[in-house]
Amino acid sequence: MGLITSLHTINSIFLSHVKLNQTNPYFAESIINQAPPPPARPPVPRFAYLVSGSKNDLEKLWRTLQALYHPRNYYVVHLDLESSVQERLELASRVEKEPIFAQVGNVHMITKANMVTYRGPTMIANTLHACAILLKKYQDWDWFINLSASDYPLVTQDDLLYTFSDLKREFNFIEYSSRLGWKEGQRAMPLIIDPGLYKTTKSDIFWVSPKRALPTAFKLFAGSAWMILSRAFVEYCIWGWDNLPRTLLMYYTNFVSSPEGYFQTVACNAPEFATTVINHDLHFISWDRPPKQHPHNLNINDTSRMIASGAAFARKFRRDDPVLDKIDKELLRRKNGSFTPGGWCTSRPSCLKVGNPAKLKPGPGAKRLRRLIGKLVLSTNTTRQQQCK
Repeated sequence: MGLITSLHTINSIFLSHVKLNQTNPYFAESIINQAPPPPARPPVPRFAYLVSGSKNDLEKLWRTLQALYHPRNYYVVHLDLESSVQERLELASRVEKEPIFAQVGNVHMITKANMVTYRGPTMIANTLHACAILLKKYQDWDWFINLSASDYPLVTQDDLLYTFSDLKREFNFIEYSSRLGWKEGQRAMPLIIDPGLYKTTKSDIFWVSPKRALPTAFKLFAGSAWMILSRAFVEYCIWGWDNLPRTLLMYYTNFVSSPEGYFQTVACNAPEFATTVINHDLHFISWDRPPKQHPHNLNINDTSRMIASGAAFARKFRRDDPVLDKIDKELLRRKNGSFTPGGWCTSRPSCLKVGNPAKLKPGPGAKRLRRLIGKLVLSTNTTRQQQCK
C-alpha cells in the first residue's frame, strides 16, 4: 500500500499512457517515427445482477432495484418461496408495468420461486439459477453481481461502469481466506441437511452424525457470500468442463454456511482462475470482532465510514432507514421513488426517458471506488505468489 504515493500511480493501473515522439517536428523522419495515437478507451462494460429477497422484502428489494438500475445492465430479481404469493405477484406486476423496464427489456423476475434456506446450499443453487438465466438470455455482459434486498449502492452505476471500463474483464472480486480457524470444526467438519432441498415450507438446517474429515482432494477457502464474478468464471461454474464446480457443489451440500465458501473454493482450486481473484467483495459491512453470525444493521452514524471505505455497496440496512435517504441525496443524487440519475437519462430528475446507455457521467463515487480498486490491484500484483494461498 505504501507504494501508492499519488493519484497518478493509481491511474496507471487502469490506463496505459503512450508518449509521443519528442524529436524535432520539422524533420520528415520524426513525423514518420511518431508513435501512433493512444488506443481508444475500452468499451463500457455491462453488469448482470441478481437481487434477491425473502418474506416482507418487497419494498426493500424494489428500492434497491431502482437505485441500481441502468439500461446498460441486466437484472434478475427473486423473492423466495417464504415470501407471500401477494408479494411475488406485486413484484411481477411492478416489473411488467414499469415503462422503462418494458422499453429496455433488461429486468427478469424468477416467477417460479425457489426455496432458500439461510446458511444452506439452496442459496448457492439460487445464485447459480440466476447465473444460468443471465447466460441464456443475455450474451454480452461482463460481470455478475449478487446482492440481497438488504444491500444498497454507495456509488452510481455510471461510477461503477466508468471505473470497471478500464479493468481486465478477467478479474473476480471475491473475499477469501484459507485460514479457516474455528470454521474447520464448526463448519467444514459437521454434516448438515438443508430441508429447502426437498420441502416446500421453510425450516432451518439441521445437523447429522458423524462428522467428516477435512478434504484432501482440494483446499478449502472461506469469505464473503457477496461477490463480483467475471463472465468467464460464471460460465466455468455453470458448465464445469473439468468437473471441479460440480464436485464442490456436491461437497458443499452438507457444509454449514456454504455460500461463504463455495465460490472461493472453486476459484482458488482452478489454476486458470486463481490468479484472477482480487481479495475484496467491494462491500462495506460492519462486523463485531470476532465476527458473529450477522453483521450490524447500518445507520446514519455509519455514513462517514461507508464513504471513506470507497466500497461500491454496503449492507445490511433496515427498510427505509434514514441513512438510505442520506445516501440517495448525497451519494446517488436520487429522488425517492425514481431511478438513480446518469448519463443515460434524457429527462431530469426522474429519468423517465432512455437516451444513450453508453453515455456516462461519473461523479465523486468513481474517484473513491477507483482509488480502492487501484490499491487492491496493486496489492494483488505485488503479492501474486501469495494469491489463493
